[in-house]
Amino acid sequence: MLNALEVFTTVVVGLMVGVEFSVAFFINRILDALPEDSGQLGRAHGGRMLGALMPFWYIGSLVLSAVWAVAGWHRPGAGLVVVAGALLIVSVIMSVLLLVPINNRGRTWTPENRPADWKQQMNRWDRYHYVRVAVIVAAFTLLVTALT
Repeated sequence: MLNALEVFTTVVVGLMVGVEFSVAFFINRILDALPEDSGQLGRAHGGRMLGALMPFWYIGSLVLSAVWAVAGWHRPGAGLVVVAGALLIVSVIMSVLLLVPINNRGRTWTPENRPADWKQQMNRWDRYHYVRVAVIVAAFTLLVTALT
């Protein structure tokens, strides 16, 4: 049963990493290259869609990692899982303090109501997101290493 938990947790975190990596390095670049207001509208829609899903994914990943750490405390690699969980906590804190406030504003913007500095705010979100992606990639790497 523990093996199934380990694999399931690793897959869940890995998929989250893949989505966030894709947003950081592909989706937002594609949206930014669209003509006129299309990119801003796409970011707003993405903020609404992923903003509704990602809190559950981040918290779920953290809970799964915590359960793995507790259930597998006697096994090699438990320390790696604990550190991965700590990194996932950092990613949740970063999200709540840095990314979510910008996302909550940006998901309501339209070409008619967006602030003059909307691009600067999106660039700030992107920078924070790159750091968060690095944190969750590190957590995922530790979980994969703990499997072996």
